[in-house]
Amino acid sequence: MHRSTNANRAIETVWRIEAARVIAAVARLVGDVGLAEELAQDALVAALEQWPSEGVPRNPGAWLTTTAKRRAIDHLRRRERFERSMPDLVTPESVEFADFEEEPIEDDLLRLIFTACHPVLPYEARVALTLRLIGGLTTDEIARAYLVPSATVGQRISRAKKALAGMPFELPSGPDRTARLAAVLEVIYLIFNEGYSATAGDDWMRPALCNEAMRLGRILTGLMPAEPEAHGLIALLEIQASRIPARTGPSGEPITLPEQDRGRWDRLLITRGLAALTKAESLGGGVYTLQAAIAACHARAMTAAETDWSRMSSLYAQLAALAPSPVIELNRAVAVSMADGPEAGLAVLDPLLAEPTMRQYHLLPAVRADFLVKLGRTAEAKAEFERAAALTKNERERALLVERAAAC
Repeated sequence: MHRSTNANRAIETVWRIEAARVIAAVARLVGDVGLAEELAQDALVAALEQWPSEGVPRNPGAWLTTTAKRRAIDHLRRRERFERSMPDLVTPESVEFADFEEEPIEDDLLRLIFTACHPVLPYEARVALTLRLIGGLTTDEIARAYLVPSATVGQRISRAKKALAGMPFELPSGPDRTARLAAVLEVIYLIFNEGYSATAGDDWMRPALCNEAMRLGRILTGLMPAEPEAHGLIALLEIQASRIPARTGPSGEPITLPEQDRGRWDRLLITRGLAALTKAESLGGGVYTLQAAIAACHARAMTAAETDWSRMSSLYAQLAALAPSPVIELNRAVAVSMADGPEAGLAVLDPLLAEPTMRQYHLLPAVRADFLVKLGRTAEAKAEFERAAALTKNERERALLVERAAAC
């Protein structure tokens, strides 16, 4: 019984680590991500049947990959097209070690990441498929993370696989690669943000999602070491994640950045993030690199008062010029207010009140309320805090905004 339990734990751990590589290796064989996942799952079932009695193999990842590939070869052999295209095939082992090992597994994994984040898919489907194929999360785990029914996640993944059916399992090049890389980075960033500031539910954060996004980001930088924005993204994620231990109080209540105990920030993550930022800047960088440089202004300040808000304001201006958006402009307003005063911040922020996309964004009235408090316009600030509280879907955040409204 004890041996069986240990084997099952080992299988669970190995699967979470190796699932993406197994699926990627099989997908190159069969050219179908959905089928590749099914065959990889068959290998997992075989492990669950054999490892408890036979013991965990010395190289469990290779065992899973070999088993899944053999299942793939059996599947292909049953298809008439495969018989015509490979008439001289003798054994599964000859395919395993001769025909399909010409490229390193990292190339297959990179193909899988780009496939899961294909721009043809809606971003919700990209997120779900990435977490399933690359992160190794189950449908139930993804559903819990995003507070949606498991059936919804299952449908998104199923539709995504169907949408990708027939598409070549290959690395894009040229302009297509640039567009696809942007989609990959976007999905990893979305996963991190949902973990860092949960959009709904009772929890302020879901650190497991942040950790998964950082793991995906590190995989990407390892596979694409010359891509500046891959390094820029992991720099941003690690610097942001360094604050997680200080972002909540004993009861899980949110603690805003100025009030955080910076002694609780993870200095190792900051060191790693700053090193990745240096690498990104040396390669050129872009939107994520600029955001990482902004986060670094906080990370380098040992107290809130030491923050270089003038540099941050300048960086936000560069970011707004490179990738203009109302949310970036809102963040720039905060930096401007800290550098030049709340009146200057309001001058940047108030034009956003006319933006249709910002009418349901709770942080717009929340930030405006903060400026108004500093100007002594407490009645207006109270109304803005109350509006922000009504707009947010996160219970922890709502409680904080209601409390700030009452304090006015």
